[in-house]
This record gives sequence, C-alpha cells and structure tokens, in this order.
Amino acid sequence: MPKRYTYYRQKKFVWRFPKKKNPADASSSNPPPPPPPWVELPRDITANILHRLGTIDVLQTALKVCSTWRSVCLDPAMWRVIDMSSSDDDHLYSPALKPMCRYAVDLSQGQLVDITIEEFGTDDLVLYIAQRANQLRRLQLVSCINVSSECLCKAATEFPLLQELQIHFSNISSEGIKVVGRSCPSLNSFTFDQYGSMSPMECDDDALAIAENMHGLHHLSLFGNKITNKGVQAILDGCPHLESLDLRRCSNVTLEGDLGVRCSQRIKNLRCPNDSTSDYEFCDYVEDDDDYYGLYLSDGFPDYYDYDYDDFAYDDYTDPFSHEYLELDDDYPSIPLGWLV
Repeated sequence: MPKRYTYYRQKKFVWRFPKKKNPADASSSNPPPPPPPWVELPRDITANILHRLGTIDVLQTALKVCSTWRSVCLDPAMWRVIDMSSSDDDHLYSPALKPMCRYAVDLSQGQLVDITIEEFGTDDLVLYIAQRANQLRRLQLVSCINVSSECLCKAATEFPLLQELQIHFSNISSEGIKVVGRSCPSLNSFTFDQYGSMSPMECDDDALAIAENMHGLHHLSLFGNKITNKGVQAILDGCPHLESLDLRRCSNVTLEGDLGVRCSQRIKNLRCPNDSTSDYEFCDYVEDDDDYYGLYLSDGFPDYYDYDYDDFAYDDYTDPFSHEYLELDDDYPSIPLGWLV
C-alpha cells in the first residue's frame, strides 16, 4: 500500500519594495518641511548671533547644530575674539577648557586680537597663544595663579601690538611689569588688580615699574595694591597721558593736599581708595592678616567653605567634549581626540 503524505498549508511572507510615488503627487499632497529659519539668515547676522553665545557654548553646542552654523563657526573671523570666562562654576573646573582654548586659537589662524582666560591659565597655554597670535591687541588673565612672571615676559615679546593688558589676582612681579612695558610699546591700558589688604605693609615696586616703563598709558587700575603716595606721584610723573586711575582698596594712599589736587586736575576718571566697589566686576575681597582666608565684603556672597566640591564633579557621560561622546560622533571629525587627554 503506497505511503500517504499529509501536506500542511503554511503562510508565506513575501517581501516587496514599496511602490515608488510620483514626485508630482508627493509635492502636491505632502510638501517637504521648510528649512529652519536660522539657516536662511545672512551669514554676518548668524556670526553676530553666535558671537553672543561665548566661546565655550559655540564649541560645545553651536558648532554641531547644522552645516550652516558649522561653516560659520569654522570661519577664522569668528575667532578674532575668544572669551574663555564663564559664570558657570562647572565650566571653570572643567579639564576640557585648556584644549578647547587651544583649538579656538588654532581656528583663528593668526587673526586673534582679543582673548580672556579665567582660572585655568598656565604657562604653556599662554606661550601657545603667544606663538600663534602675534596680532593680539588685548589679553585678560583672571585668577590665573599658574601663569608666572617669566612666562609673561616671554609672551610679551610676541605681542608687539598689544594695547590692553588686564591681570586680575595673579602673582606677577614688578620685574615682569618692566619687561611687559618695554616689549609692548603700544600698551595704553594696564590693569593689575590684587585683593585688598588690611596690612600696613607698603610697597611701591609695581608703581615705579609702571612709571619707568609704561609712559604711553591712558588707563591704569591698581585695585588693592600696596602702593603709597610716593608711588602715585611717580605714576603721575611717568605717565603724562593718563586719563583714568583706579586706586580703590589701596589702603596706603591718602589723596590729600597737593597730591589730591594734582590727581583731580590731571585725571578725568579718578577712583579713590575708599570709593564704592559696587560696580566692580569681581568679588570685593580684602585680606586680613589675622584671618588667612580673608573677609568677603560683597553683600550676599556665600561663604567660601559653604561650597560642596562634589557639585564640581565632571560627568563624562553628559559632557559633549568627553571621549565617549566624540568617539561615537561621526559628524564632528574636525576636533582631534588627542587634545582632550
């Protein structure tokens, strides 16, 4: 007897390519979405908008928004001014700031004229800038305690066009001031601010270095300096073009008698030792010999030791400049991973 076979009906799945739509029908029924409004802005307006974001935000965010913004961000003209200051404490403690700054300097391709560095400045970074920005007109260093006088002296020789130098709360010697004055003949504005001191110690070394080597100054700030009346007199003699002078928190200066009259007649914008500091850009800090950590005078400023340093922990998983983030991003090839090490 022949064998019998039973067949079971099974469902078969047939894969088909989707039917091609008529372009005319597609355009009439579902028109393509319009491009983002910012893409159609003139290039100069886009650059103006991006400038307002600040260097850190441009590098971390704007550069990756779209191809139009990326093209504008990579234009050397965008990096004539580099501001690496930030009101965000997380940024100030970020290890990525130095490589970001170097990258921004490289993008300028020698067109850099103005740069601000806050907290993270070091000798090697300043020298890196000096070798690539000989057109620099303005340099601001804020709380860059790791920048030495020797480094500043070397860098100053590479800045023959420097017109404005601002040094806030950094340890630069009077010898460094002398070299800067000799190396930068176009310097017309100098800021050398320190923390104010209740100490009776007097020192006119900085004032004499300025008076002897910065004859072209129009603007001078010595906030919190240990200068005396003798130093002020020397500055008035050595800087005949001086228009503004800030002597706030200079506790050893008393602008009375002939010196006071001469200052008021010579200086258009004079800030006296006891004048208000309410408009001062940074925290008004006065150092007290009896208290190593000093006394904060600004109203409402939180106590230094109330900070929880765990808040400054760096999260590599959310930072767009971390290794993990960049290695997985094929649209960001122009930033080398080596400078994040």
